[in-house]
This record gives sequence, C-alpha cells and structure tokens, in this order.
Amino acid sequence: MFQFTDDCLIGIDSLDDDHRYLFELINRVLELLKEEPTAERQTQVNAILDKLTAYADHHFIKEEEYMEQIRDPELLKQRAQHEFFRQKLAEIQRSSQIAGPDQTQTLTELMNFLAKWLYGHILSSDIMIGKLPAADDWMLRDNPCEFTDEFRTGIDFIDNEHQELFRIIERANNLVKALVSDSYDDIMSILGELEDYTKFHFSEEEEYMESIHYEGLEAQKRAHAAFIDRLEQVDPDEIDANPQEYLNELLEFLLNWLINHILYTDKKIPDVTK
Repeated sequence: MFQFTDDCLIGIDSLDDDHRYLFELINRVLELLKEEPTAERQTQVNAILDKLTAYADHHFIKEEEYMEQIRDPELLKQRAQHEFFRQKLAEIQRSSQIAGPDQTQTLTELMNFLAKWLYGHILSSDIMIGKLPAADDWMLRDNPCEFTDEFRTGIDFIDNEHQELFRIIERANNLVKALVSDSYDDIMSILGELEDYTKFHFSEEEEYMESIHYEGLEAQKRAHAAFIDRLEQVDPDEIDANPQEYLNELLEFLLNWLINHILYTDKKIPDVTK
C-alpha cells in the first residue's frame, strides 16, 4: 500500500485532498489485483480505473488553473508532466482489457510505477506550487543565490554542503547572465557539477540521518530522489535552442526547491554532532 504521508503535503488543502484521493484509488486497484482474476474483479478494476482517469483529469485542470492564476513559472512543465500521467493511465486501461495469465503482473507493475511517479511529481514539482516567484521576478533580486543565516540547520557539515550548493547555483546563474554563444559547454559542465555534488550531499545527509535513527529518513529519501530526478531531466537540446529562458527557469526552480527543502525539512533534523 502506498501511504500519503505528511512529506507529500504541499500546503494547499484542496490539492492535498486530491492527491490523497488519487493514492486511495491506486491502492484500491492494487488490492483488487491481489484477488483471483474473475469477471467480477475485471469489472471492478475497470470501474476504478475509469474513476482514476476522470479524477486525475479533474485534479490536473484545477491545479493548472490555480497555477495560471498565480502566474506560476512551472505551469508549462506541469502540463507536460500531467499529460505523461494521462498517457500512462491510458496504457493501463488498455492493458486491463487484455485477458491472459500475465495481466495481473502487468497491471500491478504499471500501477506501482504510477504511484511512484506520483510521489516523485508531488515532491519535486507540486511541492513548489505557490512558492516560486512569479515569472520574471526572480532575476530582479540583487543576489538570489545568497546563503543567509536563516538557512542554517546548526549541523556544520550539512550547512557547509548547503552553502556549496548555493555557490554552484550562483556560478551557474552568473554564467547564464553573461551568456555568450560559446558558453554551452561551460553550462553543461557546471550543471554536471551541481548534479554530482547534490548526489554527494544527499548521500552524506542520509547517512547521518540513518546513524541517528531519524524518523524522517524515508521522507527525506523520497524528496531527494525527486530532486535528483529533476536534475537528470535537464534537456541539452532545450538549453541549446533556448538557453536563457530555459536556464533561468531551471535555476529558479532548483534554488527555490532547495530553500524550501532546507527551511521546512532539513531544519527538523536533530543535531547530535555537538
């Protein structure tokens, strides 16, 4: 069973309720798939899949309308991700119509994939709805990448690593500001450095949390995996075709996700190093 845990709460009640219900529907299908394959089970599975499809569509429309209203810069990316979810649901519905000995396994694998995708989507994208500056506002700040005392957790090695992440993002931001035609390789290099250092930091942080038996470890791992997934989705073709806009939006998202994660998640980690 997939649990809708507190780390999935984005702070917008109506959307949180939708997410909770989507997980509930996914779990209903998975529970049915544990039963013996019968015509009755098939009917129930199809009915829930129809409900899941309709409810996901309702939720995505509502979420996108809200994002449009607040001028959320991630709207276009969210629309693309929502369309992927719709297509995956359509694939599942097609698979549910094909009888055979492998149907249960195929459907179970697809539903598990869907649930894990939903976790990742909430933790990497939805968690930032309403928390990013309106489009074009971010670059107007004097120094959007400044690491200030409010971001300190009190755990020295974590704070030092967070500060280094801010420095890397600042270097990337400065490079984008001074963008010239031959800077593509430099941009890709610094994004690679950011990905590598982020993985190193998350590994160190998770090792520390595991060593102190921190109850929030699994939630942290899910959030970290979602952020890494976002970094790994960087599209070189988009950077090459539309570098300024793409990179501004990417860096804005990465920095604000990091800030949000530090302030509302990492600062809860207890310090046992002193």
